[in-house]
This record gives sequence, C-alpha cells and structure tokens, in this order.
Amino acid sequence: MNLLFVVRRRLRLQKPTPNPPPPIDPLITMLKLSIRSISCRQINPAFFTARHYASATPEHQSGKTNGAGTAVVMMNMGGPSTIPEVYDFLRRLFSDGDLIPLGRLQKWMGPVIARRRTPSIEKAYESIGGGSPIRKWSELQGREMCKILDEISPATGPHKPYVAFRYAAPLTEDTLAQMKTDGITRAVAFTQYPQWSCSTTGSSLNELHRQLKKFDPENTIEWSVLDRWPTDTGLVKTFAQHIRDSLATYPEADRKDVVILFSAHSLPMSVINRGDPYPHEVAATVNAVMKELNFSNPYRLVWQSQVGPSAWLGPQTQDAIQGYVAKSQPNLLLVPIAFTSDHIETLHELEEYIEEAHAKGAKGVKRVESLNGDMGFIKGMANLMKKHLEEGGSGSRQMSLRCPGCVNAKCEARNEWVSKQMGGKVASLV
Repeated sequence: MNLLFVVRRRLRLQKPTPNPPPPIDPLITMLKLSIRSISCRQINPAFFTARHYASATPEHQSGKTNGAGTAVVMMNMGGPSTIPEVYDFLRRLFSDGDLIPLGRLQKWMGPVIARRRTPSIEKAYESIGGGSPIRKWSELQGREMCKILDEISPATGPHKPYVAFRYAAPLTEDTLAQMKTDGITRAVAFTQYPQWSCSTTGSSLNELHRQLKKFDPENTIEWSVLDRWPTDTGLVKTFAQHIRDSLATYPEADRKDVVILFSAHSLPMSVINRGDPYPHEVAATVNAVMKELNFSNPYRLVWQSQVGPSAWLGPQTQDAIQGYVAKSQPNLLLVPIAFTSDHIETLHELEEYIEEAHAKGAKGVKRVESLNGDMGFIKGMANLMKKHLEEGGSGSRQMSLRCPGCVNAKCEARNEWVSKQMGGKVASLV
C-alpha cells in the first residue's frame, strides 16, 4: 500500500495555484521514493506454508444456484498474481480518485504514471516469487470458511465464496457479473481489512455500490455489510497463538523480555485528522491480543511504509527496530497486525528490516507467521459470519457515521444504499 498515498501527499505539499493538475515529473519523482526501499531478493518459500495451514490452491467457485443460500464476498485491495498483471494493477490504482485524487486529468495521468512505474514494480514482485499471494490466500480462506458455514449455519446455506478485489483480478465488476450468472440473491460484503479505513474498506464499498448500478440495477441481490471486526475473538486468539508459537523459539531465559512490535500500515496525518478511525481500531486489536496474552511481554504499536517528509502516524517500524537495537534490545518480535494474509509488505518490507537488524548483530529480531491458511483463523471468520447472519446482517453503528471532515459525496451515497439494504435499520447519521 506504499503507492496509495504517495501522490496524495505530494499534492498536499504544493502551494495553491490556479492550475490544479500537478506536473507529472515531480509526481514520478515522489513515486520513486516508494520503490527505493524494495530490493530484489527471493523470499523463503516456507513463508507460504505452515504445518497448521490448509492447502492453498487458487480457485474461484461458480455455478448456477436456485437463488437460495448466501454469497460471501471477500473484499480486499488485491495484488498482481503474475508479472504481466502489474501494469493493469497500477493503472487501476492510480486512476482511483478516491485514493489518489489527481483532479480532472485523473483518467490521463493514472495510466501515464502506471506505465512509468511498471518496470520497477515488476522487479519488486519478482523478488517475492513472481506475484502477490493475496488471491491464493483469499480464495482459500473463503472456500474453507464457507465449508464450515454450511455445517454451523445450515439455515443460511449453501454458502458460496467470491473474491472481489479493488485493483486486481478478480475485480468487483467481474465478481458481480459471475454472481448474476450464478443466480445469487443474497450476499454479504465481507471486508478483509479487520480495521476500518476510508482508504481501504471505504473505497471497496464505494466501488461495490458504483458497480451494482450497472450489474444489478433491478436490485435482485439483497446485500448486507460486515464492515469491520478489529476485536473479533477468532482474529485475536489466532494472532495470540502465533505470537506464543514465535515466543517459544526464544531461549526461555529471554522469553519474557522479548519486545512485541505490532506493525500496521501507516496513514498520513491529514487523513487521520479528517476523523478516520483506523488508528483507534488497530490499537483496539493490539490491546485485545495483549489481553489474550495476559500482557506477558512489553509491546509497542508501530507503523510501516511511510513515504516522504510529511507527517504520518509514527513511530515508523524501521526506526523503532533500529532504536531498540541501538539500546541493546536484540529480541524483537514483529506482528503484522492489520493484515490477514501475506503480501509484499510482509514478505519483503518486514523481512528487509529483519535482515538489517541481523546484520547489526540483533539475531533475535523475528516476525510471526501471517494468518494465511490457519484453520483456527478461518473457523473464527466462519463464526463471525454466522453471528452476522443471525443478527440480520446489519453493519456496525460506526459505519453509519461519516468522518467529521469527510468531503466525499460517494460516502454519503454509499451509506444511504446500505441503510436501504437493511430496511432502514442502520440509518446514515450524517
């Protein structure tokens, strides 16, 4: 997600001018900053599997239904599964005005910037095995979750998994077209970002609302939204167990002194100051996990992937690691607390920080395994979905409240749509 905020940050730094569109070359210069931290190195294949993980075979379920049952749509940003997909991924990303506002020249500038950056980004994905594993893990999680749902919630079954990515295949519009072909009449939009941000879940829901006008103008599909789950029991317990497993790899005498660093993607303070609840929800996850661990270790919440000199959430993950190593604290355990599967930020960025620490003699700097195909985590998602369906599928009360500084009309329209889907049970507050 480094690339999502680079251009936005550059635009904020410019002085007011009667000519709104910023020059392209400075934008490209700033985008290069987000790539400099990416070195081309191969990732240990062990990070893609674990003894308690289900087998991950790419699969997208489809098939005609009689209209009964429930579709579970796993929403996420996505990522290029292969090198040839990188350009289209970047083109869609830079063409999204919700995330990177470039003014009236958005449709032209987005593809231009994407084309300029494609070679560097292709090298980055080559360094982690030739593409992002996020689709593989999303499809596995959805498939296994729906199998469990068929057993524990037969009244809402059969359950069919779908994946809807914002910038990579399968795209939201392709998934909706498949759902229409399959005869789906009831669906849950299930965000795979446990902690809400207007830049992640908000953007995905805005796109879903927009595409539904094209693919289902008759409103034949009844929707509900599972919009956030930062303190879900399954999520918390799985993170806690992964931490326990990793702590067990340290010498017993050192174990209680290992500092746990919970790392989440940072956001510009300009986004936070508009009222985005993301940092509070990430902190809620951290507190719940530490409570599950009986606060057994010292810990901090840190933020990764900051780009440029403007104010972002801090401290930065890399700076925190370097600071503790300099203070003779060699045992640090990194936990990617805002991610439900591996991708370039876990497989590359965190691993790069670890290698830097090891080079300075801090061999006790490690990271926990990502959630990926952990069946305990997947069972937790199934229980979360079952509860959502039993409660009538209402979204959270938080979703109905826009940020106090929000100026995006799409958010208002989206909330009105959700309210109508829920029969007015969750009315938009503003």
